[in-house]
Amino acid sequence: MKLSELLERVKVVETVGEKEVDVKGLAFDSRKVVEGGVFVAVKGTESDGHDYIDMAIEKGVKAVVYSEPETKTEKENVSYVRVEDSAEALGEMASAWYGYPSEKLTLVGVTGTNGKTTTATLLWQMAQAAGKKAGLLSTVVNYVDKEAVASTHTTPDPIALNELLRRMVDAGCSHAFMEVSSHSVVQRRIAGLDFDGGLFTNLTRDHLDYHKTFENYLQAKKAFFDSLKPEAFAITNVDDPNGLVMLQNSGARKLTYSTRRQADFKGKIVEEGFDGMQIEMNGTELSVGFIGRFNVYNLLLVFGAAVALGMEKQEALRLLSTLRPVNGRFETIRNDKTGWTAIVDYAHTPDALDNVIGTINEIRNSKPDRGELITVVGCGGNRDKGKRPLMAQSAVKGSERVIITSDNPRKEDPKAIIEDMLAGLTDDEKRKTLVIEDRREAIKTACALAKANDVILVAGKGHEDYQIVGEEKLHFDDHEEIANAIAYY
Repeated sequence: MKLSELLERVKVVETVGEKEVDVKGLAFDSRKVVEGGVFVAVKGTESDGHDYIDMAIEKGVKAVVYSEPETKTEKENVSYVRVEDSAEALGEMASAWYGYPSEKLTLVGVTGTNGKTTTATLLWQMAQAAGKKAGLLSTVVNYVDKEAVASTHTTPDPIALNELLRRMVDAGCSHAFMEVSSHSVVQRRIAGLDFDGGLFTNLTRDHLDYHKTFENYLQAKKAFFDSLKPEAFAITNVDDPNGLVMLQNSGARKLTYSTRRQADFKGKIVEEGFDGMQIEMNGTELSVGFIGRFNVYNLLLVFGAAVALGMEKQEALRLLSTLRPVNGRFETIRNDKTGWTAIVDYAHTPDALDNVIGTINEIRNSKPDRGELITVVGCGGNRDKGKRPLMAQSAVKGSERVIITSDNPRKEDPKAIIEDMLAGLTDDEKRKTLVIEDRREAIKTACALAKANDVILVAGKGHEDYQIVGEEKLHFDDHEEIANAIAYY
């Protein structure tokens, strides 16, 4: 492919050298450049690609794309292209390199704080159930039709992202559903993609270690909807205080969903238990294998998106009743020997934890033989410290017992993370709180304490099968630890 073809949709400031040169590869990591390729220098959160231009040239690249003028070092037989925004240019170039695959798919993006994975995955499940070939890009796993591909980020880098979309096109997929993280919007990872729909779940405190303020976080989410084309659709949660804010400047066709007020897609819980719910959507009752009001929102959004994509309402509702929960999202594990129930959930924000605990308590309160709720929870290291005391408060507020433990401490001292959580509790609240730093021991203790009809909530990791300690990624799976405890006790 010629460099000029790669740059067709890029905002170029100036070019020094040949633009009609053939290039053999595209990279933004100097370690991955190929001889005869093009290197795009992007400024990241931990390093700046402009510092590695000379290294890329030494490895034989034919062209360098950059945005910081003072870093240019002209060498013979190398083309230099200065652009307005090299991160955005990378997205556009990656799309071009793989033949603009997003334009050959019906691409729907899901953004918000909680519910992205569930919504995107259920849309993929629904498309498959409807006989369509579809792709999925999610936190848990990616799919090229039915082929699972390991996931490393909520939203991959532009090159990996477009490569996956190209594979979906080549596999005959007509649709693709993807999570759109706030990081990916700010870092321009989704630049160059052609979205046919945008879905908003909700917005609560998260990722302030990166965005610094809630307003910045909100604007990152909103920017996704601002960028949608007029032919696209945008569906928002009008029960969320920021739901309509998302659509203020969007030119897309606007649709809404709610459990509380008038909306295009309206739902409510009729009856629920730990095995599922009877719900009503747009006047029709159906049974689903999901639990909790938060899942009613997720299912409403899936229903709305399916209808917006052209599916008949009754067929969409029929398929909804066949869908199953995503790994690590309100998964129930029953201990038939002693009669307690464990729930594994990815809840790692105060709002998500409130939702899960609130749902558990609604179900517990409807039963005559109500047991206790024991919550095992921690907070990740090198992430937003401000939510740590809030997480502890959420756990204590709705539980009879709480065990505060470790959850991906990364490069922080787990004890310091736990102290940050405890800072949010009163002396009385601390008295019903155990501190067990070792997560394995914390789960074992919760299982040992549980009696018939009790519920154990193990929150924070969900689908993850690892613990990040320092720079090591050690195998650890909450499901396995619960299963081991059931076998032991």
